[in-house]
Amino acid sequence: MTPVDVKICGINDPYALKAAVRGGTNYIGLNFYPPSPRFVPIETAVTLSGLCPDQVKVVGLFVDPTDDDLAGPVEYAWLDLIQLHGGESPERVRAIREKFGVPVIKAFRLAAPEDLAATRDFESVADWFLFDARPADAALPGGTGQSFDWNILAGYECPKPWMLSGGLNAANIEQALETLAPDVVDLASGVEDEPGRKSPEKIAEFFDVMKRTRRFKPNYLKAT
Repeated sequence: MTPVDVKICGINDPYALKAAVRGGTNYIGLNFYPPSPRFVPIETAVTLSGLCPDQVKVVGLFVDPTDDDLAGPVEYAWLDLIQLHGGESPERVRAIREKFGVPVIKAFRLAAPEDLAATRDFESVADWFLFDARPADAALPGGTGQSFDWNILAGYECPKPWMLSGGLNAANIEQALETLAPDVVDLASGVEDEPGRKSPEKIAEFFDVMKRTRRFKPNYLKAT
């Protein structure tokens, strides 16, 4: 079976971070998009990043960022990856990657098989792909708590390592992994009590399920 890592996105307090690290998360996501309920100011991001063990990768999530938006988080929050969750063009993705020297995750929102066509222009400029839901009525570009039809990706041969996002939680993750073989599963709302407030109990429950799948290697078992 293909091994899968875990990313807990939208971490915004030390209690959630501690629960995610204890569970074995391989990545945490810090949200730098101000309209999001998971937004973290740079001061909080620096603190949270500094609390991460070396083996846990720190991802910064941005939506159509300027260079100024990226500069502080990249330098002071020690980002390992930049996640672009907006309408960034291939040229912009390339420019960000070259300027900041940090691997880039490009997110794509899926509602139908034809949405996958958008990935082709990013194959040479992004290091990772991330697939999320594209609800018709969503006010935010991600973290909506809604999933998409995973069969859209069935048979798709992704040219990049990729992350599966969109409405994942302890109740549906086993089904998701029976359907698809992502490199990383990415959760935000699925381990929250309300938007922007992570639940240590739900985080622990999710990791208990992940360990039962026997496809997950926690961060504390990986080499630093």
